[in-house]
Amino acid sequence: MIMDLAKRIRLNRIFGHPSQRLCSVAVDHFIGYQKGLPEGLVNLPDTLAKIVEGKPDAITMLKGLAKSAWEPFAGRVPLIIQAIAFTADDAIIESLTTPEEVLRLGADAIAVAIGVRGPNEGKFLRILADMVQEADRIGLPVIAHIYPRDFSKGAAIVFDHDNILWAVRCGIECGADVIKVPFTGDTESFREIVSTSPVPVVAAGGPRCESLQSALELMTKVVASGARGATIGRNIWCMADPTRAVNAFRSVIHDQLSVKEALKQTGPGRSRGNKVPAAVPSDDGHPSDLRRKRIALR
Repeated sequence: MIMDLAKRIRLNRIFGHPSQRLCSVAVDHFIGYQKGLPEGLVNLPDTLAKIVEGKPDAITMLKGLAKSAWEPFAGRVPLIIQAIAFTADDAIIESLTTPEEVLRLGADAIAVAIGVRGPNEGKFLRILADMVQEADRIGLPVIAHIYPRDFSKGAAIVFDHDNILWAVRCGIECGADVIKVPFTGDTESFREIVSTSPVPVVAAGGPRCESLQSALELMTKVVASGARGATIGRNIWCMADPTRAVNAFRSVIHDQLSVKEALKQTGPGRSRGNKVPAAVPSDDGHPSDLRRKRIALR
């Protein structure tokens, strides 16, 4: 079918590196930061320029940022549009776009963030399944971002094997093309989850780490598990030099360099004050605080 071909073309662009793993960046953090935006999200056009300079495999954002700030970089990096805004406590659960609108924006995939466990699990599954059904008709891949929660602990995102396994199963049964879930923190437990899935599984970048080195050390465990890569947020745009951070993550995910080798290869980096021009010349192109109920999810 022609729609199957259309979807394969788009997925091949996203997983275009010879390693067939994904090193993507997410700047779709919005509803969870109603108070106190992190520095890396204050000036989004500047942050985008620095991220694109590092040549990630894809960037995930909301439609508003894509419409207002993505034009200088259009076509140079695959674009993924996040469709859902929700808080971990389910106080807000809203769809902000449709697969048809995402396709018109030129994106290669639509991301659908949902929560599982808790009183609204069924509603979230219906949101994902409906998005898949609509996206399938137009050949648009669906990347499910699935977060299991524990409502006995104030709607905290949980990372244990059984809950992450359930999150992946939910993505499979709703028909997602790629599933992004939190990393369990343990290579062997995550390998078991990844090995059971007929759908590519990628890891969320995780909580804000104290340093780029510690974030990369975590990523070596993700790669060793056999996961198809990761989508990283705060551990890139919260760093003093986001471009260097993207390059370092690419070295670990794609080239499987050690943390020491990746840091050496990417150099000392620059201070946050050094800005990249809005249009960089082309060469040819989790929760930081689990105690908060309204949590930034990526």
